[in-house]
Amino acid sequence: MSFDFELPTDPLERATMLENLLVARATGDMTASTQDYEQLRRDFVSDPVLKALLPSFVRTCRTLDVFWPFIKEQAATYADRRRFIGEAFTPLVEHLEGRNRAPADHVVSDVLQTFDADGVHAVWIKALNRRTHDPEGAITVARTLLETVCKRILDDLGIAYSDKDDLPKLYGLAAKGLNLAPDQHTLEPIKAILGGAMNLVNGIGTLRNRLSDSHGRGGKPVRPSPRHASLAVNTAGAIATFLVETHLEHKPAL
Repeated sequence: MSFDFELPTDPLERATMLENLLVARATGDMTASTQDYEQLRRDFVSDPVLKALLPSFVRTCRTLDVFWPFIKEQAATYADRRRFIGEAFTPLVEHLEGRNRAPADHVVSDVLQTFDADGVHAVWIKALNRRTHDPEGAITVARTLLETVCKRILDDLGIAYSDKDDLPKLYGLAAKGLNLAPDQHTLEPIKAILGGAMNLVNGIGTLRNRLSDSHGRGGKPVRPSPRHASLAVNTAGAIATFLVETHLEHKPAL
């Protein structure tokens, strides 16, 4: 499977080509172009958002020759190898296709990308793409998103924090620094809204552990569902956007 023509320019087509090259080598086609694979891999790895969505074996296997022994150990049959590779590429492909997105996702993405494309925005994209396929992971990343935003804001404001501080503590420090703490306001509706935001943050901070550790009848753990993940991710995105917009509004222009 060798490609003599130029590589496609469309990101989705490039992702599909990368997947097909891996499937070809995984199913015994030793002529699959490792040169094309290496070029496509370099391009995706150079983009911090897309790199986070790449299958882990693409990030670690620099050539198809390195991938070959990995996939032989991972799955014995061609069918299992195709399935394994296809499932691993699902987050990247669905991101490029724009699936599983809500209208507000784009608003949050625009704000967070402007604020910190390589850090905060990359975490947001990872959370979006785990909402359906990995609810527990999505909730964990939603918490990480808020922690990252709070730390970035605290760094900008020169407010000290500890690596041991949990999300509620970090949010409390950031909110006070941005004049968003409920006790900094006297108008009751504003206090109620800001207090509600703090309660939501506290909920995100504990949601994953509570769901994973709780048990239903029969002693089986109760795992979060995609709807729980969507709630956590959407809420984290809204609060992160509120924090960033407030911070940018009051940040002195350079």
